[in-house]
Amino acid sequence: MDPRTFPTKGNLMLAKNSLALAMQGYDLMDKKRNILIRELMNLIDQAKDIQEQIDVTFTYAYQCLQEANIEHGISETDQLAYTVPIEDSIQIKSRSIMGTEIPLVTYTPDQNIPTYSFSTTRESIDKAREAFRKVKDLTIRLSMVENSAYRLAASIKKTQKRANALKNITIPSYRSLVSEISNALEEKEREEFTRLKVIKQRKNKA
Repeated sequence: MDPRTFPTKGNLMLAKNSLALAMQGYDLMDKKRNILIRELMNLIDQAKDIQEQIDVTFTYAYQCLQEANIEHGISETDQLAYTVPIEDSIQIKSRSIMGTEIPLVTYTPDQNIPTYSFSTTRESIDKAREAFRKVKDLTIRLSMVENSAYRLAASIKKTQKRANALKNITIPSYRSLVSEISNALEEKEREEFTRLKVIKQRKNKA
């Protein structure tokens, strides 16, 4: 038998304190879950908006690319694409939301200076380059939002699991323990009162 379940006043105080801590923990878990859910809903809205922008921008970008391929030829357009520098300024940091680390992606946008000659290209190349530059910007934003949403969703699941454990297992267990110890102590007090009463009656008769 667990010594902490013995019907003593000390154990009753410990059980009540543990119950209070468990209830406080549940309240904190519940608040954390609600805050994370609000953040997740906000990110989902952002992701949806960015995805719609990407779909439109991608469609337009490929139309521009198709036009450039027609006007310049696929081979020349391909060669011009190689002049675009590789994006190497992306940095991934992190920020915390209620203890959940989510990615914070930053990068330095290029100066939007063409890497090819205007004299040997047509406007379709400029349109395609600008459209795909916007696609890159949106893709970087979407990657940050989606990764943040995945991490928040995982954290919400973990928080919900802990909250359920407190609500359905820990708190009822401590409530039951408090009740059992309280009842046992009350029974002891009644027995002690009855015993003292009997002793007093015997003394009075004597």
